Amino acid sequence: MSTNTQRLVILGAAESGIGAALLGKQQGWDVFVSDGGMIKEQFKMVLVKEEIDYEEGSHTAEKIMNAACLVKSPGISNKVSIMKQVRNAGIEVCSEIEFGYRYKGDSKIIAITGSNGKSTTTKLTYHILKEAGYDVAMVGNIGYSFARQIAERPCAWYVMEVSSFQLDDIHQFRPDVAVLLNITPDHLDRYDYVFANYVASKFKITAYQTTTDHFVVNQDDKVIMEYLATHSTHAKIIYFTMDENNKGNEGGHINGDHLYILHDGEAMDMSIHDLAIKGKHNQYNSMAAGISARIAGVRKEKIRESFIGFEGLEHRLEYVATVRGVEFINDSKATNVNSVWYALESMKKPVVLILGGQDKGNDYSEITELVKEKVKVIICMGLDNTPIHDSFDNIVDVIADTSTARDAVMAAYSMAASGDVVLLSPACASFDVFENFEDRGRQFKEAVRNL
Repeated sequence: MSTNTQRLVILGAAESGIGAALLGKQQGWDVFVSDGGMIKEQFKMVLVKEEIDYEEGSHTAEKIMNAACLVKSPGISNKVSIMKQVRNAGIEVCSEIEFGYRYKGDSKIIAITGSNGKSTTTKLTYHILKEAGYDVAMVGNIGYSFARQIAERPCAWYVMEVSSFQLDDIHQFRPDVAVLLNITPDHLDRYDYVFANYVASKFKITAYQTTTDHFVVNQDDKVIMEYLATHSTHAKIIYFTMDENNKGNEGGHINGDHLYILHDGEAMDMSIHDLAIKGKHNQYNSMAAGISARIAGVRKEKIRESFIGFEGLEHRLEYVATVRGVEFINDSKATNVNSVWYALESMKKPVVLILGGQDKGNDYSEITELVKEKVKVIICMGLDNTPIHDSFDNIVDVIADTSTARDAVMAAYSMAASGDVVLLSPACASFDVFENFEDRGRQFKEAVRNL
């Protein structure tokens, strides 16, 4: 089959696919979009308006296999039939962030990844740069796709949340500042249940960096440090840590109740009690964001102001309401066990914990000690709650099964006492019952407000 050197095929017509299609058309490609499912109306309207050829409900091989370049939605596995054909044909496959990178011009990129905390750190870093007057956009897994932002309103700076799925198909993508927050088992179903494959995928964020770039990493993460012991990067590595002995070293550390950042010979510090977002995990996130902002040239006074005035993310340890002395917290974004660890670590009251959803092969042993210490009741909210029962039946006296947000909230409320906190922190994906984690969080909040 002959290859059209200007044919761009995009698999998946959600935010990243539409962004790549818009940028591809703008850059003179012959664009075709193919989605195996039905395309949401909001995205279909864009394709029609821009007169971009598309199909939905199936993938037609004849329309795909003549691509010069194929941009794949992060959610599409290489194991699906059409991707096997594409790979076997030797067609170039790239992620949307890779495609966008090729047209970014002279703009600068701060790219943030990690198993947990990347959305908060991305939003906080963006907030700091925005408050400092930078021409900046927040893109990637949060906000617009990178390619769409470049097509519609290019900026001088991009603060980007990137997942391992997006990093899997990069070939040149090189952030000026790469941030790696932590690595814990997640999405192992996508990586043949081999943790080392997932780790290597996360580290691709620094694969194409040069000596002029910075790699900001968590020195307290054992997995990160073990990988760095046997793998090199060209970028300048800057660490952040809870180790109070790090004083005088470039990067960030916590000493007592103060957060310190040192970059380029200039130090800043502030009380952790003045941070708008609380908890040990957010001290890590704040250090990573603050270091990135300093590398970008933001003054320390502006960083301190931004730390104090920052509002956290919806669905991430979001306070919902207090009903008759029972506090409700929405942490629907906690889709893996490590996220739940961080949530429980920050809880100061007895916890009624709502867990469950689409289990990705979770190992709940990581939170066993915190559950023993802090959790009085577990409410399961999923179609198959067997793994949760297997892990906690001998640890928690009461474990109840529900299948909807409303039932989970009603059960939690009935078992909570004044002074308790009901924490939705599922440790699982939401696709068994809900459309996504946002839908799950919104239904939880609605159910709380209807008590």
